[in-house]
Amino acid sequence: MAKHPPARPASDRAWLITYPLALVALILTVGFWIADPDWWKAWPVACLFFLGYLLALRDAFFIVIRRGTFTFAVTDVPFVLALFYLPPVMVIIVVVGATLTSQYWSRMPPAKLWFNGAKSAAGSTAAVLLLAALPDLTEPDPGTWLALAAAAEVASLVEFLSLTGVLSLVQDVRTGRAAFRAGWTAFVANAVCVVIGLTFLVALEATMWSAILLAILTGALVVVLRSYTEFYRRHQTLADVYELTQALRDSGSHSSMPDVLLGRVRALMQSEFATLWLAPQGRHPEVLLTARLEHKGLLDIEPTPEVVRKRALETQAATGVGNRFPGTEDLRPHLRAAKVKDVLVIPLRSGKAVIGTLEVANRLGDNRTFRETDVQVLETIAAHAAVALENSRLVDRLRYDAYHDRLTGLPNRRRVIDALAEAVKVRAEDEVVAIMLFDVDGQRNVNESMGHAAGDKLLSETADRLRRIADSGALVGRIGGDEFVVTLRAPSIDATIEIATRMRERLRGPMAVGSLTLDVNTAVGVSVYPDHGNDPETLLQRAELAANAAKVLPYGVQPFHPALESRAVRRLGIAADLRRALDNDQLEVYFQPKVTLADRHVVGVECLARWVHPAHGEVAPEDFVAVAEHTGQLARLTEVVLVAGLKRCRSWSDAERPFSVAVNLSARILLDSRFPELVRELLEEHGVEPGLVTFEISEPGMLSDIERVLPSLYRLRDLGVRLSVDDFGTGASSLAYLRQWPVHEVKIDDSFVQGMATDSGDLAIVRAVIGLSREFGLTVVAEGVESELTLELLEEMGCEIGQGYLFSRPLPFERLEAWLNAQTEPESTPTGEVRRLRAVI
Repeated sequence: MAKHPPARPASDRAWLITYPLALVALILTVGFWIADPDWWKAWPVACLFFLGYLLALRDAFFIVIRRGTFTFAVTDVPFVLALFYLPPVMVIIVVVGATLTSQYWSRMPPAKLWFNGAKSAAGSTAAVLLLAALPDLTEPDPGTWLALAAAAEVASLVEFLSLTGVLSLVQDVRTGRAAFRAGWTAFVANAVCVVIGLTFLVALEATMWSAILLAILTGALVVVLRSYTEFYRRHQTLADVYELTQALRDSGSHSSMPDVLLGRVRALMQSEFATLWLAPQGRHPEVLLTARLEHKGLLDIEPTPEVVRKRALETQAATGVGNRFPGTEDLRPHLRAAKVKDVLVIPLRSGKAVIGTLEVANRLGDNRTFRETDVQVLETIAAHAAVALENSRLVDRLRYDAYHDRLTGLPNRRRVIDALAEAVKVRAEDEVVAIMLFDVDGQRNVNESMGHAAGDKLLSETADRLRRIADSGALVGRIGGDEFVVTLRAPSIDATIEIATRMRERLRGPMAVGSLTLDVNTAVGVSVYPDHGNDPETLLQRAELAANAAKVLPYGVQPFHPALESRAVRRLGIAADLRRALDNDQLEVYFQPKVTLADRHVVGVECLARWVHPAHGEVAPEDFVAVAEHTGQLARLTEVVLVAGLKRCRSWSDAERPFSVAVNLSARILLDSRFPELVRELLEEHGVEPGLVTFEISEPGMLSDIERVLPSLYRLRDLGVRLSVDDFGTGASSLAYLRQWPVHEVKIDDSFVQGMATDSGDLAIVRAVIGLSREFGLTVVAEGVESELTLELLEEMGCEIGQGYLFSRPLPFERLEAWLNAQTEPESTPTGEVRRLRAVI
């Protein structure tokens, strides 16, 4: 932390009062000098009064009467005697000289030293001026008593008004008013001291020998009053320490604790500076704050020499440097270089560890320097401060943990919701509150294949990248296992989609996880306020729905629209019904023919599940397949379709129609090592040749778990069944992967087949896939054949098998039989009789 020199104190403004007081006192002193040029001849007696006045300045006594505290400054006793025995100029010199000497010994700051000197000069000048206006005082009669008492009270009044004036100027008017209201006790105490001084005067005028008795009486009174004052101070210190600990307990937060602590410590220890230094700890930076006399706020200055603090930290014990602390002579030069008189440094402990220090410097007031008793008091305060600090840090840490993700340090779902709740309160016509939800693809696979440590590293790296690429005004949070959210204000939803697309592209790229380098891919869902909702929960929910929809899009960014929510609600409603439908055989299997393009022979069918819900009507296959996958019913659904296909395949074989059947497989099914054995058992149970069964696995699904699904693929191949790569072209694989996978067939995705007649890009993709697949000896199937032009293009390229609405829609078994009878005719071939299409309409 940078060290700053002490700021210029507000006490510098005290010269606005000091100068006028000193000027008036000087002018009147010169006048008294001219009126009495022989004043200096009284110097022997003046020396005695100087010593007496100097001794009187050393002590102030406190007496509590009912609810009032009276401070007795016994300087009024020698002052009354000096007014009677000394000439006016000598009175002023004695008072001012003793005051300045006492202040200098106390190491008082220059501004305060000269103000106190000017104030004493003005008070004593006013007193002798009043006496000069009265007849000469020669006898200690009642008239003399009244005159001396009035002069002493006038001096006190002038000093009191000067003090309240400078407090109002240096601090504020409120402080001056408070001092003015509390000033009546000083006049009462002064009156008592004046009476004591007049008693001494009467005794001395009666006989000078009374000075001996007066000295003995004064000594005894001083001892008694000192003992009482010390007791009072200890009692007051305990009360102040208790009040300070209560204030620390009620401060409530780490940020407000220094304000509560340092000002009270400075006042309690009667020091010019009180400093709190805290070492950096975790996410908490180093703290250095100082309260200084006559400053309202805390300063980042360091009055304590660093070498003193280091000594306290090394010894882990209280370290005091000053006249009352032997053994620290080597540190005193550092204090003189820093212009500090004395200092106390107390370590703050948390258990056995030292977390900081509490420091005070430059003792002020009646005790000229710090003492051992001050060390004990400050150690008590430091113990309470350390506990309060640790408690506040604990609360702060708990509050931070409650609103932040432990792994990434990003704001969690609760914090994001709170921030969104504040953001939607402010609506501007030309902007929206945007929520972009990033769903990391493949994180679960990393956890399962490489362990959770690798998965955590993937998430941490993703969080760091999002922090770097997000705008400065954006809030980046983690709201779920692999879900991150970025919220910001944007001009429109179109601008939000553009930002999300740009961030997604920048987020992609190689990432080292363990020994592997992975490509981070994300799906981004977008929702905005107020278009897509008015509350944070709804906005987040709809962003999640959009992110789920974005997973199947090649560009990976999807804004929310109402159809997504209705589909999600519908899926949730049919989850329980799907299980009952599977148990009660309510799902139906449809069959779509597959035709050779060269000779129009029907060689097989694809088995497709269909479900008519009793309440919702026909349910889209992608909906109930997604429900089956998320509710653990996908294996059961796959088995139902496979069994239905095997039954029909057996019946066709018995009827001398050797049609093959194709069944879609999810990569998740292949993760089950028991599935190949189930296939073997079902083939044997239904008596179907393995070569008549084709399993179609989606390319994107295979890519996401290729290393884990390969063992199952090899086992299925060894059984003799055919394997097909479905939806080829929609994934991010290279065509070279076809050489590494144990597959027999490539099925080109219908999005390319349907567009090839009008889009040169799609045509080039289809041509490349067919050419390379034929080079690898793989059968090529084109799905989505819906026009004769497409059919002709596929024939020219050498595609072997086609499937689509040009031939037939998916049909239930009975309608398929009718279609075969109506649209095909038997044809003899070297391998047996096959069904050939009569014509393609």
